[in-house]
Amino acid sequence: MVTNNQTHLTQATTTSSQDALALALHKVNSVDVPQGNTIALAFSGGLDSTLCVKLAETKYHASKLYAISVDVGQGEEELNMSIQRAEMLGITPIVLDAREEFTTQWLTKAIQANSDYNGYPISTSMTRQLIAKKVAQKALELGCDALMEGSSGKGNDQYRMHNVFSLFAPGLPTFVPVRDFDLTRGEEQLLMENFGIPVEELIAGGDDKTMWCRSIASGGIGLDTELPDSIWMWLKPPHTAANQPSTFKITWEHGLPVALDGEALPLDEIIQKLNVLGGENGIGKIDMFEDGIMGLKSREIYEAPGAQILLKLHRDLELYCLTKEEIPLKRQLDAQWSSMVYHGEWFHPLKNAIDAFISTTQQAVSGEYVVSLYKGNIDIVSRSSHSGLFFPDVRSINSASFNQKECAPAAHLRGLPYELIARRNKLAGITQEGL
Repeated sequence: MVTNNQTHLTQATTTSSQDALALALHKVNSVDVPQGNTIALAFSGGLDSTLCVKLAETKYHASKLYAISVDVGQGEEELNMSIQRAEMLGITPIVLDAREEFTTQWLTKAIQANSDYNGYPISTSMTRQLIAKKVAQKALELGCDALMEGSSGKGNDQYRMHNVFSLFAPGLPTFVPVRDFDLTRGEEQLLMENFGIPVEELIAGGDDKTMWCRSIASGGIGLDTELPDSIWMWLKPPHTAANQPSTFKITWEHGLPVALDGEALPLDEIIQKLNVLGGENGIGKIDMFEDGIMGLKSREIYEAPGAQILLKLHRDLELYCLTKEEIPLKRQLDAQWSSMVYHGEWFHPLKNAIDAFISTTQQAVSGEYVVSLYKGNIDIVSRSSHSGLFFPDVRSINSASFNQKECAPAAHLRGLPYELIARRNKLAGITQEGL
């Protein structure tokens, strides 16, 4: 039985939804846009790009629309969802396979550069630029005279996509409906309901998957939003993770993992196996504040078991194999690399120059690690390297590798500047307590 109060609540909710839809339609109708272009759309099948399809038809009156999906390793399930959504829209997407390129030309550089931006292992930042490159190249091949993508005006992807579009398809206009019509997420959903194709999101804000790192509800997580265990794809939180540690061996050559437990495997298979293994042992959760391209902070949630394992080991292996002088400079350039890629500058000449430096350093970064995972911890059990710079026969306090007396004059010379500082301080009346 429905009470009067329940009836009033339902009517109020309906009225509120109608008002919100009217506002969304007003936003769309009040903006003039070019008409009749042949448009190449970066299509994922999510809410944003699905809305782009309908607006390309009803608002831009595109003479032809090419929906282009790029497979960067997001998984068969997501690709099938994209194709099914396209069928609902009455279109057939062009699917471009970029998995090998992403793995061999992008992820390899990310590992060697210890990719990290505020704690985020660079991932979506790369895939957006790779997708933009593929879409722009295909657009020119198809004779398109405009590009379209589903970024919002509050996020980072609008800059990444635009930079790459400008490089690979200079002069072609880019339409960004969500931004250009100033739509909220809720208004997008109402518009799709109005078009008769409602798009339900399992996770509000979207779920961006790659084998390297999964971005969950980007920009949609509040400060106190609780994260249910059900949102994770690989991760078992420590309280449900395995009660026994998992131990395995990873072999590295030239800064890249090449074998797992002695079995030579391609990089993508190693990452996928480590995602499962790491996730089972509570590895992979990243909950952080992130400074976006616009300088706006957001709470971001990532899931990256394989990335966390490999980046920890790679940094350690570099400390093992690189010289004292190389390490601090490389750390600076690693940070520069990550910042540039995050900010949509993958194809910038400076980033290419940093790649060249990093590639040179990796020639000596080879070795073998035995690792133990247990309830969120990554412990290095043993290390070995034929190209390392750790020589215990020279450094150990138990060895007699050189005459220690020879260091006395060197220590005196290293301390001489401090004697001069002490002399200056005495003459100037500067006390050590004030320093």
